[in-house]
Amino acid sequence: MTQNLKARSLLARRNAVRAKDLWPAYSSKPMLRVLRELTTTFGFSIEMGELRIIDGHWYVTHNGLLRLATRRRCRSIRVEPVLQFSDPSVDRWVFKSTVHKSCHSRGFVGFGDADPSNVSSLVHGAEMRVAETRAVNRALRKAYGIGLCSAEELGWAPRPNIPRPLDQRKASTTGNNGHQNSQPRLRDRLCLLIRQHHLDAALVKAYAADYCGTPTLRDASREQVEAFINDLAERAARDRDGLVCQLNSYSKSQEVAP
Repeated sequence: MTQNLKARSLLARRNAVRAKDLWPAYSSKPMLRVLRELTTTFGFSIEMGELRIIDGHWYVTHNGLLRLATRRRCRSIRVEPVLQFSDPSVDRWVFKSTVHKSCHSRGFVGFGDADPSNVSSLVHGAEMRVAETRAVNRALRKAYGIGLCSAEELGWAPRPNIPRPLDQRKASTTGNNGHQNSQPRLRDRLCLLIRQHHLDAALVKAYAADYCGTPTLRDASREQVEAFINDLAERAARDRDGLVCQLNSYSKSQEVAP
């Protein structure tokens, strides 16, 4: 027990440092207190992509909920389509998910829906998978008492409001892709990561835009792109297979793009 508390305390400190690096504009004392509570209670890790800040609010991710279920030795997760509320002809899907925490659990039920009107344009054509993910997320949040909404349940792709100095805004519009003060260009860093870890460039760009909450990667600010690159580098080094699996979820949207 003592060892577990020490590990959670260490994780809480790492999360605080990581939050300040990724989201300095939102790293206020109240936000960091919430982060510490989420860390000590559920063991969520920012480095593992289990928590995100969107528009000044904490959100848990699908990855975070699944890893929590694994840590808590979840018995089973059952998912089934609710056909009477689904309409494949217009890409509308509704799923029901039931989570059994143990062999004696009566089950926690969650529903998830998705259609072109409530998903990001990046995943149009993949509404069935989005609905399934949302159903699983809601069932897991009920099962483990997580009042925090999950990022995948959002029906929109918000753009973080990160203020930038005037000189930085001017620099970002000159086409130098962040090449200032003798720093390496962000594009070069991203290309190097893609080559180093043998990633699909098109899928990385789609993931980057979704991560930054912008229509395309070029619409993101330097701070957003830099945060994405740092996160991508850590995930590729720690869990490349998991990263590739997440990137592949964007392949459908690439296939159906006009």
